[in-house]
Amino acid sequence: MTLPPLNALRVFEAAARHLSFTRAAVELSVTQAAVSHQVKALETHLGFPLFRREPRRLLLTDQGQLYGQALRDVFGRLHEATARVLAPAGRQLLTISVIPSFAARWLVPRLGRLQALAPEIDVRVAPSREPADFGADGVDVGIRFGFGRYPGLRAWLLMRDESFPVCSPQLASRLRRPEDLRRHTLLHDDSHEGWARWLRAAKLGAIDAGRGPIFTDASLLLDAASAGQGVALGRRVLAEADLAAGRLVRPFRRSLSVERAYWLVCPERSADLPKVARFREWILSEAGRGSASR
Repeated sequence: MTLPPLNALRVFEAAARHLSFTRAAVELSVTQAAVSHQVKALETHLGFPLFRREPRRLLLTDQGQLYGQALRDVFGRLHEATARVLAPAGRQLLTISVIPSFAARWLVPRLGRLQALAPEIDVRVAPSREPADFGADGVDVGIRFGFGRYPGLRAWLLMRDESFPVCSPQLASRLRRPEDLRRHTLLHDDSHEGWARWLRAAKLGAIDAGRGPIFTDASLLLDAASAGQGVALGRRVLAEADLAAGRLVRPFRRSLSVERAYWLVCPERSADLPKVARFREWILSEAGRGSASR
Protein backbone atom coordinates (compact mmCIF):
# COMPACT_ATOMS: atom_id res chain seq x y z
CA MET A 1 0.00 0.00 0.00
CA THR A 2 1.36 3.41 -0.96
CA LEU A 3 1.20 6.20 1.60
CA PRO A 4 -0.91 9.27 0.81
CA PRO A 5 0.90 12.47 -0.24
CA LEU A 6 2.48 14.26 2.73
CA ASN A 7 0.81 17.58 1.86
CA ALA A 8 -2.65 15.99 1.95
CA LEU A 9 -1.87 14.51 5.36
CA ARG A 10 -0.68 17.89 6.67
CA VAL A 11 -3.83 19.62 5.39
CA PHE A 12 -6.13 16.96 6.86
CA GLU A 13 -4.38 17.11 10.25
CA ALA A 14 -4.95 20.88 10.44
CA ALA A 15 -8.59 20.57 9.33
CA ALA A 16 -9.21 17.77 11.84
CA ARG A 17 -7.64 19.76 14.67
CA HIS A 18 -9.68 22.89 13.93
CA LEU A 19 -12.82 21.08 12.68
CA SER A 20 -12.87 23.82 10.08
CA PHE A 21 -11.57 24.09 6.52
CA THR A 22 -11.51 27.88 6.90
CA ARG A 23 -9.28 27.93 10.00
CA ALA A 24 -7.04 25.24 8.52
CA ALA A 25 -6.64 27.39 5.40
CA VAL A 26 -5.62 30.39 7.52
CA GLU A 27 -3.06 28.34 9.45
CA LEU A 28 -1.53 26.89 6.27
CA SER A 29 -1.76 30.12 4.23
CA VAL A 30 -3.79 28.51 1.45
CA THR A 31 -7.34 28.90 0.20
CA GLN A 32 -10.33 27.07 1.66
CA ALA A 33 -10.84 25.47 -1.75
CA ALA A 34 -7.31 24.08 -1.63
CA VAL A 35 -7.99 22.54 1.79
CA SER A 36 -11.22 20.97 0.53
CA HIS A 37 -9.46 19.61 -2.55
CA GLN A 38 -6.65 18.01 -0.53
CA VAL A 39 -9.08 16.42 1.94
CA LYS A 40 -11.20 14.98 -0.88
CA ALA A 41 -8.07 13.63 -2.58
CA LEU A 42 -7.02 11.96 0.69
CA GLU A 43 -10.47 10.43 1.18
CA THR A 44 -10.31 9.06 -2.37
CA HIS A 45 -6.86 7.59 -1.72
CA LEU A 46 -7.98 5.94 1.53
CA GLY A 47 -11.34 4.79 0.23
CA PHE A 48 -13.47 6.13 3.10
CA PRO A 49 -14.76 9.54 4.31
CA LEU A 50 -12.86 11.39 7.02
CA PHE A 51 -15.47 14.07 7.71
CA ARG A 52 -19.22 14.31 8.03
CA ARG A 53 -20.16 17.56 6.34
CA GLU A 54 -23.28 18.99 8.00
CA PRO A 55 -24.95 22.32 7.12
CA ARG A 56 -23.39 24.35 9.93
CA ARG A 57 -20.56 22.23 11.21
CA LEU A 58 -17.85 19.79 10.26
CA LEU A 59 -17.48 16.53 12.18
CA LEU A 60 -14.94 13.73 12.01
CA THR A 61 -16.03 10.20 11.23
CA ASP A 62 -14.80 7.50 13.61
CA GLN A 63 -12.02 6.64 11.15
CA GLY A 64 -11.22 10.32 10.68
CA GLN A 65 -10.88 10.82 14.43
CA LEU A 66 -8.48 7.88 14.76
CA TYR A 67 -6.46 9.00 11.75
CA GLY A 68 -6.32 12.62 12.91
CA GLN A 69 -4.99 11.65 16.35
CA ALA A 70 -2.38 9.39 14.81
CA LEU A 71 -1.22 12.17 12.49
CA ARG A 72 -0.98 14.64 15.39
CA ASP A 73 1.37 12.24 17.13
CA VAL A 74 3.39 11.70 13.95
CA PHE A 75 3.78 15.41 13.21
CA GLY A 76 4.64 16.04 16.85
CA ARG A 77 7.46 13.52 16.64
CA LEU A 78 8.65 15.11 13.39
CA HIS A 79 8.78 18.50 15.12
CA GLU A 80 10.80 17.00 17.97
CA ALA A 81 13.20 15.19 15.64
CA THR A 82 13.70 18.28 13.47
CA ALA A 83 14.45 20.43 16.50
CA ARG A 84 17.00 17.88 17.71
CA VAL A 85 18.89 17.58 14.43
CA LEU A 86 18.91 21.35 13.81
CA ALA A 87 20.15 22.19 17.29
CA PRO A 88 23.90 22.80 17.64
CA ALA A 89 25.87 19.84 18.95
CA GLY A 90 25.21 19.26 22.63
CA ARG A 91 22.31 21.75 22.78
CA GLN A 92 18.63 21.01 23.28
CA LEU A 93 15.62 23.16 22.35
CA LEU A 94 12.75 23.17 24.87
CA THR A 95 9.47 24.73 23.76
CA ILE A 96 7.14 25.86 26.58
CA SER A 97 3.49 26.72 25.96
CA VAL A 98 2.44 29.09 28.74
CA ILE A 99 -0.33 31.51 29.67
CA PRO A 100 0.85 35.02 28.67
CA SER A 101 0.30 36.55 32.12
CA PHE A 102 2.24 33.76 33.87
CA ALA A 103 5.03 34.04 31.30
CA ALA A 104 5.38 37.80 31.80
CA ARG A 105 4.97 37.97 35.59
CA TRP A 106 6.53 34.75 36.85
CA LEU A 107 8.37 32.58 34.33
CA VAL A 108 10.44 34.98 32.20
CA PRO A 109 12.01 36.86 35.16
CA ARG A 110 13.32 33.50 36.46
CA LEU A 111 14.67 32.01 33.21
CA GLY A 112 18.14 33.40 33.85
CA ARG A 113 18.49 30.96 36.73
CA LEU A 114 17.55 28.06 34.45
CA GLN A 115 20.14 29.21 31.92
CA ALA A 116 22.79 29.25 34.62
CA LEU A 117 21.88 25.75 35.84
CA ALA A 118 21.29 24.14 32.43
CA PRO A 119 23.20 26.09 29.76
CA GLU A 120 22.74 23.23 27.29
CA ILE A 121 18.97 23.96 27.09
CA ASP A 122 17.71 26.71 24.80
CA VAL A 123 14.22 27.74 25.88
CA ARG A 124 11.55 28.80 23.41
CA VAL A 125 8.64 30.49 25.18
CA ALA A 126 5.33 30.27 23.28
CA PRO A 127 2.68 32.39 25.07
CA SER A 128 -0.88 31.31 24.34
CA ARG A 129 -4.26 31.40 26.06
CA GLU A 130 -5.27 28.21 24.23
CA PRO A 131 -4.07 24.78 25.37
CA ALA A 132 -1.18 23.54 23.26
CA ASP A 133 -1.63 20.75 20.76
CA PHE A 134 1.51 18.83 21.68
CA GLY A 135 1.33 16.69 18.56
CA ALA A 136 1.09 19.50 16.02
CA ASP A 137 2.70 22.54 17.67
CA GLY A 138 6.11 21.11 18.55
CA VAL A 139 5.55 21.95 22.21
CA ASP A 140 7.49 20.00 24.84
CA VAL A 141 5.80 21.17 28.06
CA GLY A 142 2.89 23.38 28.99
CA ILE A 143 1.98 25.45 32.02
CA ARG A 144 -1.76 25.56 32.58
CA PHE A 145 -4.09 27.22 35.04
CA GLY A 146 -6.79 24.71 35.87
CA PHE A 147 -7.93 21.80 37.97
CA GLY A 148 -5.24 19.22 37.14
CA ARG A 149 -7.42 16.99 34.98
CA TYR A 150 -5.62 16.66 31.65
CA PRO A 151 -6.43 13.35 29.91
CA GLY A 152 -3.45 11.84 28.11
CA LEU A 153 -0.96 14.13 29.83
CA ARG A 154 1.17 13.87 32.95
CA ALA A 155 0.64 16.78 35.33
CA TRP A 156 2.65 18.17 38.24
CA LEU A 157 1.23 20.72 40.64
CA LEU A 158 3.30 23.91 40.60
CA MET A 159 1.41 26.35 42.82
CA ARG A 160 -1.95 27.08 44.31
CA ASP A 161 -3.06 30.69 44.44
CA GLU A 162 -5.18 33.24 46.25
CA SER A 163 -6.75 36.54 45.22
CA PHE A 164 -6.98 39.88 47.02
CA PRO A 165 -7.35 43.59 46.21
CA VAL A 166 -4.26 45.44 44.96
CA CYS A 167 -3.73 49.02 43.85
CA SER A 168 -1.10 51.73 43.55
CA PRO A 169 0.36 53.18 46.77
CA GLN A 170 -1.18 56.57 45.94
CA LEU A 171 -4.68 55.12 45.60
CA ALA A 172 -4.23 52.98 48.71
CA SER A 173 -3.76 56.14 50.79
CA ARG A 174 -7.41 56.96 50.03
CA LEU A 175 -8.71 53.53 51.06
CA ARG A 176 -9.15 53.47 54.83
CA ARG A 177 -11.92 50.85 54.99
CA PRO A 178 -13.23 48.23 52.52
CA GLU A 179 -16.44 50.30 52.31
CA ASP A 180 -14.41 52.99 50.53
CA LEU A 181 -14.30 50.74 47.45
CA ARG A 182 -17.73 52.06 46.44
CA ARG A 183 -16.03 55.34 45.47
CA HIS A 184 -13.32 53.77 43.31
CA THR A 185 -13.10 51.90 40.02
CA LEU A 186 -12.98 48.12 40.26
CA LEU A 187 -10.67 46.38 37.77
CA HIS A 188 -11.60 42.84 36.73
CA ASP A 189 -9.79 39.77 35.41
CA ASP A 190 -11.96 37.87 32.86
CA SER A 191 -15.29 38.60 34.57
CA HIS A 192 -16.98 40.38 37.46
CA GLU A 193 -17.40 37.17 39.48
CA GLY A 194 -14.09 37.47 41.35
CA TRP A 195 -14.94 40.84 42.82
CA ALA A 196 -18.49 39.65 43.57
CA ARG A 197 -17.08 36.77 45.65
CA TRP A 198 -14.64 39.00 47.50
CA LEU A 199 -17.29 41.63 48.31
CA ARG A 200 -19.68 38.93 49.57
CA ALA A 201 -16.94 37.51 51.80
CA ALA A 202 -16.30 41.02 53.17
CA LYS A 203 -20.06 41.47 53.73
CA LEU A 204 -20.13 44.29 51.19
CA GLY A 205 -22.63 42.78 48.80
CA ALA A 206 -24.35 46.14 48.42
CA ILE A 207 -21.35 47.45 46.43
CA ASP A 208 -21.91 46.97 42.70
CA ALA A 209 -19.38 44.37 41.53
CA GLY A 210 -20.54 44.69 37.92
CA ARG A 211 -18.89 48.03 37.23
CA GLY A 212 -15.42 48.68 35.91
CA PRO A 213 -13.30 47.42 32.99
CA ILE A 214 -12.44 43.78 32.33
CA PHE A 215 -8.95 42.66 31.26
CA THR A 216 -8.69 39.23 29.66
CA ASP A 217 -4.95 39.27 30.37
CA ALA A 218 -4.11 39.37 34.08
CA SER A 219 -0.77 41.05 33.40
CA LEU A 220 -2.56 44.01 31.81
CA LEU A 221 -4.92 44.09 34.80
CA LEU A 222 -1.97 44.54 37.16
CA ASP A 223 -0.42 47.17 34.89
CA ALA A 224 -3.67 49.15 35.07
CA ALA A 225 -3.74 48.85 38.85
CA SER A 226 -0.13 49.99 39.27
CA ALA A 227 -0.89 52.97 37.01
CA GLY A 228 -3.57 54.09 39.48
CA GLN A 229 -6.55 53.30 37.24
CA GLY A 230 -8.45 51.49 39.97
CA VAL A 231 -8.38 48.60 42.44
CA ALA A 232 -7.77 45.17 40.95
CA LEU A 233 -8.55 41.77 42.37
CA GLY A 234 -5.11 40.33 41.76
CA ARG A 235 -3.69 36.85 42.17
CA ARG A 236 -0.72 36.41 44.51
CA VAL A 237 1.45 34.42 42.09
CA LEU A 238 1.24 37.13 39.43
CA ALA A 239 1.33 40.14 41.74
CA GLU A 240 4.15 39.11 44.08
CA ALA A 241 6.96 40.87 42.18
CA ASP A 242 4.99 44.15 41.99
CA LEU A 243 4.14 43.91 45.68
CA ALA A 244 7.78 43.29 46.59
CA ALA A 245 8.89 46.27 44.48
CA GLY A 246 6.23 48.58 45.92
CA ARG A 247 4.49 49.14 42.59
CA LEU A 248 1.39 47.58 44.11
CA VAL A 249 0.13 47.35 47.68
CA ARG A 250 -2.60 45.44 49.44
CA PRO A 251 -5.02 47.95 50.97
CA PHE A 252 -6.91 45.18 52.83
CA ARG A 253 -5.73 41.81 54.18
CA ARG A 254 -8.73 39.67 53.26
CA SER A 255 -7.96 37.09 50.57
CA LEU A 256 -9.84 34.29 48.87
CA SER A 257 -8.48 30.92 47.80
CA VAL A 258 -8.53 30.28 44.06
CA GLU A 259 -9.99 26.95 42.96
CA ARG A 260 -7.68 26.58 39.97
CA ALA A 261 -3.93 26.12 40.27
CA TYR A 262 -0.84 26.21 38.07
CA TRP A 263 0.19 22.87 36.58
CA LEU A 264 3.12 21.68 34.52
CA VAL A 265 1.95 19.22 31.85
CA CYS A 266 3.50 17.16 29.07
CA PRO A 267 2.68 14.04 27.04
CA GLU A 268 3.53 10.71 28.59
CA ARG A 269 5.90 9.90 25.73
CA SER A 270 8.17 12.87 26.45
CA ALA A 271 7.94 13.06 30.26
CA ASP A 272 11.29 11.34 30.78
CA LEU A 273 13.29 13.11 28.07
CA PRO A 274 16.39 14.64 29.69
CA LYS A 275 15.51 18.23 28.75
CA VAL A 276 11.93 17.84 30.06
CA ALA A 277 13.09 16.18 33.27
CA ARG A 278 15.69 18.93 33.82
CA PHE A 279 13.15 21.68 33.29
CA ARG A 280 10.63 19.92 35.54
CA GLU A 281 13.17 19.63 38.33
CA TRP A 282 14.05 23.31 38.02
CA ILE A 283 10.53 24.74 37.86
CA LEU A 284 9.23 22.59 40.71
CA SER A 285 12.12 23.87 42.81
CA GLU A 286 11.33 27.46 41.80
CA ALA A 287 7.69 26.97 42.66
CA GLY A 288 8.60 25.50 46.03
CA ARG A 289 6.45 22.45 45.43
CA GLY A 290 9.05 19.66 45.56
CA SER A 291 7.97 16.86 43.22
CA ALA A 292 4.21 16.70 43.80
CA SER A 293 2.71 14.81 40.88
CA ARG A 294 -0.56 13.32 39.77
